[in-house]
Amino acid sequence: MTTAPGPDVARRFYVETLGCPKNVVDSDRIVASLVADGLVATGDPSEADLVVVNTCAFIEPAREESIETILGLAAARKEGARLVATGCLAERSGAELADALPELDAVVGFAGETTIASAAGFAPVTFRTRPTGVRDLLELPRAVPDAPWAYVKIAEGCDRACAFCAIPSFRGKQRSRRPDAIEAEVADLVARGVSEVVLVAQDLAWYGRDVDEPGALAPLLRRLDRLATDGLARVRLLYLYPSEVRDPLVETMLELPTVVPYFDLSLQHASAGLLRGMKRWGSGDRFLEIIERIRTDEPAAAFRSSFIVGFPGETERDHDELLAFLDAAALDWAGFFAFSREEGTAAASLTGAPADDVVRERLRELAEVQEPITAGARAALVDTRVDVLIDGFEDGEAIGRTYREAPEIDGVVRLDAEWARPGAIVEAVVTGSEGPDLEARPLAVVEVA
Repeated sequence: MTTAPGPDVARRFYVETLGCPKNVVDSDRIVASLVADGLVATGDPSEADLVVVNTCAFIEPAREESIETILGLAAARKEGARLVATGCLAERSGAELADALPELDAVVGFAGETTIASAAGFAPVTFRTRPTGVRDLLELPRAVPDAPWAYVKIAEGCDRACAFCAIPSFRGKQRSRRPDAIEAEVADLVARGVSEVVLVAQDLAWYGRDVDEPGALAPLLRRLDRLATDGLARVRLLYLYPSEVRDPLVETMLELPTVVPYFDLSLQHASAGLLRGMKRWGSGDRFLEIIERIRTDEPAAAFRSSFIVGFPGETERDHDELLAFLDAAALDWAGFFAFSREEGTAAASLTGAPADDVVRERLRELAEVQEPITAGARAALVDTRVDVLIDGFEDGEAIGRTYREAPEIDGVVRLDAEWARPGAIVEAVVTGSEGPDLEARPLAVVEVA
């Protein structure tokens, strides 16, 4: 067992975040909690007295990555440093993780994420920066962002029962945050230099339903739009369940100047029969109706989705339906993932899954259809004017995004604008495209956060 530093030694911590944007928000709050407990952040895990891994457990590859990351950081940490695993894998398989990895000094589930310092053996120095009585991670203050955009989690948990998904088993039922708490968090982020907020939840479009306020997302967007006068330039929505992508939500998204016309639809497949097996709503035809209706009102709307390949019972006909849907939908962005059999889900005991080599071939065919569609959508932007939010710099070039690109997920825009600071919105003309990325020539700064 390692020993903690003495009380007079400056104690430093490092947090490694794996998984989805919702985990990023949790890590921001974990960082704030550790700072409130008197520790100091460092960007070098080898210098840290406390190393925290915020794990992911969505599918098997994510769990493998979490374990590999824990082992890698265990080997790299300095003598005497404490190593703590938290997050989804810790919540879902805490006892097994503790038994399997003696390198860990503590395994902390969701309920303990505000007390990681004490779990690691460090007595808190002060709680003065933490609101009295607030121990709910969802409502704790968060760390100062190091980019001009930030994820904002508006709800936790999920009430749906998708056959392939284990998230409700360890994240619990949906729990929506209060609108005033969300507005206050966004206002604070904007005051600290954030120009774009990305709203996330397990089931974003069902925000408010658990507190008898279905349809509460549209009023929330109107509430956040008022922060435009304080410097909020963009609000982006991720993970919209397709059955809820209708008015008044769509109408509100297209009406408000801060809400970008970027529709991240959680579709999963296009075969109606297979979707029923997944315990999901919809079909390729219904999805096309949604997309076409939005494009009628906003031709420049951008669309993203992800699809599961190899779900038990998926036939060649199902696969052909998905290929045809991709061709007809012309999504700007799409991701494809092999089915992962998750313990405790309805799909875990299903038979009839395609062989691994068949899944690999289907993934390849889907990519062959989608990649030219994405490339064509990017090439079509050449010679058009765009507003680019500057995120930072790389190799002497400014790196930014239009409304068509979600941070960390889609392509970026590169432009020669070393004079622009992160958070500035620069008007530019697109001069070329390379894969998912665009090259652009700056014209003027049109807005600064």
